[in-house]
Amino acid sequence: MNTANLIRLVTLAAIWGGSFLFMRISAPVLGPAVLIEWRVLLAALFLMVVGLVLRRRAAPLNLRENWKHFLVLGFFNSALPFLLFAFSARTLSASVMSVVNATAPMWGAIIGAVWGRQPIKARTALGLVLGTVGVAVLAGFDKVSAKPGAGIALVATLAAACSYGIATTYARSARSVAPFANAHGSMWAAALLVLPALPFFPQPGQPTLTVAASVVALGVLCSGIAYLLYFRLIEEIGPTSALTVTFLNPVFRILWGSLFLGEVVGWYTVAGAAIVLVGTALVTGFTPRFGRAPAVAAGK
Repeated sequence: MNTANLIRLVTLAAIWGGSFLFMRISAPVLGPAVLIEWRVLLAALFLMVVGLVLRRRAAPLNLRENWKHFLVLGFFNSALPFLLFAFSARTLSASVMSVVNATAPMWGAIIGAVWGRQPIKARTALGLVLGTVGVAVLAGFDKVSAKPGAGIALVATLAAACSYGIATTYARSARSVAPFANAHGSMWAAALLVLPALPFFPQPGQPTLTVAASVVALGVLCSGIAYLLYFRLIEEIGPTSALTVTFLNPVFRILWGSLFLGEVVGWYTVAGAAIVLVGTALVTGFTPRFGRAPAVAAGK
């Protein structure tokens, strides 16, 4: 991993670490459906502009062949988890959501084992136990978790992480589609899929300039630009090393929540995060491989 790729990795972690911060600011005002509709629509428009600028270097969508693929990927990788996170952001702190979200690779490993009908190894079982303990430590000691509705919000956050696991498993077995087309097509699909949820989650308040800026940051920065960085990392260092962003995200999310939202970082936050990350590493069999690897086609 050279200096440029290391900078990309840390930058991506910092960007994705800010996503829960922006949701915590905007979700109570806009509601989950309106917020996420704007997020995916802005991301789709941004990627469309990037595609027009790149022209021949950007892979075409080929909607006639790939529309079903984009709908599945857009639902499980964007629409559903984004909605669930936005719902949870009205109650839970950014720190709690970030740690629970770090279980996403764990869910992917579990679903992959079940899908492939493979027995769970002892190392994987130990990782699952540790991951469960880490979430329990965080939820049990964090004062935010005692708020009304926090239990449902926590379940929603776990479901969102599980949705990412489903998307990862699907992407591995789906038809080969170029990374940029995966990101671009899935964002348009997500924008269509979120529309039916709008009547069920009306906008509770009027957006301020801060809320509007948070929405733009979520769409353009945390979705559009973040996708471009992530797929560039996959091409440069391979998917295994790119996975290290999962371990860096909670660090930045806890940092941003503490600095900008005044969230308390207690011993349980650090302990819970550490236990979850160790458990995730055990389940996924994560071992960093620093070096250039061939590009892959599947998106995140």
